[in-house]
Order: sequence, then C-alpha cells, then structure tokens
Amino acid sequence: MKFKNIDFAGFKKKIFSMKTLACFSVAAASFSVVLTIGLFLQPEEQEENGQGGFETPGLPVVTESEVALVEEENLNLSEICYTSYRVHSGDMISVIASNFGITEDTIISVNNIRSSRLLQIGTYLKIPSIPGILYTVRKDGETSLSIAEKYKIDNAKLCAVNKVSESDSLSAGTMLFLPDAHLDWVTRQEINGDLFKKPVHARWYLSSAFGWRKSPFTGARSYHSGVDMACPQGTRIYAAMDGKVTSTGFNNTYGNYVIVTHHSGYKTLYGHMSAIAAVKNQYVTQNSVIGYVGSTGLSTGPHLHFTVFKNGKQINPQNLWN
Repeated sequence: MKFKNIDFAGFKKKIFSMKTLACFSVAAASFSVVLTIGLFLQPEEQEENGQGGFETPGLPVVTESEVALVEEENLNLSEICYTSYRVHSGDMISVIASNFGITEDTIISVNNIRSSRLLQIGTYLKIPSIPGILYTVRKDGETSLSIAEKYKIDNAKLCAVNKVSESDSLSAGTMLFLPDAHLDWVTRQEINGDLFKKPVHARWYLSSAFGWRKSPFTGARSYHSGVDMACPQGTRIYAAMDGKVTSTGFNNTYGNYVIVTHHSGYKTLYGHMSAIAAVKNQYVTQNSVIGYVGSTGLSTGPHLHFTVFKNGKQINPQNLWN
C-alpha cells in the first residue's frame, strides 16, 4: 500500500499540507458510496504561489456524472487509504485527528500508541481515511457478527472493509479494522495517563524511579520494581484506584505494606508505611486513606514505595497516573 508524507507545520486548522489524496470508501451495494477527494498543497508549493489556502492549479473538475460513474463501477469495493503524517512540535493527537476527520482512538490504535503524552517529534503516524480501530481475533471461531455486536458497529460495513464474509469463522491472530469502533474506557484511561491517581496527594519528590538503578544498599546494579515517593513521615497514603484490599502486613523488604486488587488485572503495592490504615477485604476508593508514609523495612528514609502490577507483571506507575 502506498503512503504519502504530510506536513502540517505552520498551517492553521483545516488548512492541510498534503498532496492530492483521493479515497473511495464503499461499504456495500446497499450503502451509499462516499467519494472523498482532498486537494492539498505542500508547504514548498504554497511558498512558490505566495498565498495560503487551497491552491490546486491544473487539477480537473469532477462532475456529478463522473462521480455517478465511479459509484457504479465501485459498488462492490471497499478500500481504506492510509496517509503518512510527520509529528511536529506542539502536535496533539486530538488536533491531528480533527484535521483528518477521524477519531483519537483511530490514531492511537492504528499506531499502537501506549502513551498519548509521549508523542515523539519526527515520528511518522499512519492515518487511515475512515475512523475505527484495529482488532486482533482472540480465538478461533469468532465471527464478524460477534465482534460487531461487541463493539456496536455495523457488521456489513465491517465485512466490506475487511473483505470477509458474514459466515466466515475467523482464526485467532487475524487482524481486522473495525470501522467506527472505539477503544474501551480502561484502555483510553491507560493511554491518557488518567487511570490512576498519585497515592500521595501532598508534596513529594521522586527519590528513585522505576527500572534499573544502582542499589542504595549494595551499590550493585539492581532492578527497582516501583517508584519511591519521598515525603515527610506520617503523610497520608491513598489508594491509587478503586479496589479491594487483598493483603496487609509486614516483611523485611517493604516493612508495613498494603496490596490492593483492582479491575482489569491491576494490583498495587504500597510499602514502608509507618502505620497501616486499611484492613484485608476492605473496599477502597481513590479517596480512601490506606496508610501513612514511613521508613519501615529496607529503607533509607521516609518515603512510599509504590508498585503497579498488570496481569502479574510490574509496570511503570508514572505511565498510568495524571
């Protein structure tokens, strides 16, 4: 599939810097055919013409009869066109999506973006011509209808876009594009960094980040399973997300600790507390105080050690909170 590079730098909203892009999207014979023709100008061409806006000398005029002919010839076709867009300083996913007439979910899904706050300047994004998300078939035997019902989208359009039959039994691992579908709430919260709240609401500083570091005890290279949030002794500690307290106690490493189990495979651990304020099997919210900052266990001073697990794997908490 051929991609065209696009550069929006220096343009106002709705004034795009693309070369001609023509995409024909036809769901099926019973659906209306949408003919979308975008006429765009590269920045260097704009400078030569000495004016802004849409400058398209020499391009043919498309008449209604020609559009009708295209519709007639393409009744059984359905195609997604992809454009390549280069990210510039100040770009936001929401603005890029609006400029292209698609959704933020579409850009996030198609480009496998794990954090919307880490959009790298110079990165090239794939931009499909219609909104939707990518979906990987999870198990053999799934059908387009079951997927369409789950995501509340039109099954005929799903089949047309992916060139599959409504009667097809899909194989695990098959990649589909789900037109007009959206990401689920948890996934969007994760990507936007809004799923968790910081467990310390008072002033604190990061004394040790997640990942490899030099051990403050041995000097050897070691892996830090969470983040250390340094603040005064006795500072309140809150649950980072609603959930159920599944373990409390003391061990030599984390001292006084609390573990909270959340939805979607998440667990959080809070260590080195001076005192525990939650009990096992207690349901907590983000406003629940579950303990107080201390320096119990293997600790160099008052701080909260905070670890997040996703399906049993330790992940960086700073990618999850706002």
